[in-house]
Amino acid sequence: MIRIVTTPRLESLEYACRTAREYVREVAGSANEAFGEHVRELYAVTDRAERAEATTNEVGAILKRAMEELAAAQQELLLRDIEIRRLREELEGERVAGQTLTVLLHYGEPHTIYRSREDAYADTTVHGRPTDHVWRPRGERSARECEWSCEPFNYDGASNGFRRVFMASPEPVGGGA
Repeated sequence: MIRIVTTPRLESLEYACRTAREYVREVAGSANEAFGEHVRELYAVTDRAERAEATTNEVGAILKRAMEELAAAQQELLLRDIEIRRLREELEGERVAGQTLTVLLHYGEPHTIYRSREDAYADTTVHGRPTDHVWRPRGERSARECEWSCEPFNYDGASNGFRRVFMASPEPVGGGA
């Protein structure tokens, strides 16, 4: 079949071709804009994911340190609990007649109670006494006149308590004896 193409038909086809090219350009521009928007969104999502991963790592490190500190605190608490139980058992243990305690006095006022005189002497180094301090008997001086002094107490089974080892001699009342 033979078709004769006229000038108006040719112009009509050229116009349709131009219109189609413009439409293709518009669609390609829209596609490029959409692609660009998707790429920007992809970068934004990737950035958020990287920040979230970094935050997760940071929180993980903080949590790890906190767990280590918690474990150390629990271990210390367990050791203290064991020590408290040991001291309670020792405290609740049967007292033996003649058992001695030493009371550290500061200007006559009780400061601390120790199991031995040596422990009391050692503690005074914390409070300013030199380690080589020579302890001498208080003698006739009042306990209030001595900065640091030690008083031994023995367990007395009859009274179910501790009594001073050195009792002060009673002074006569009214000067008569």
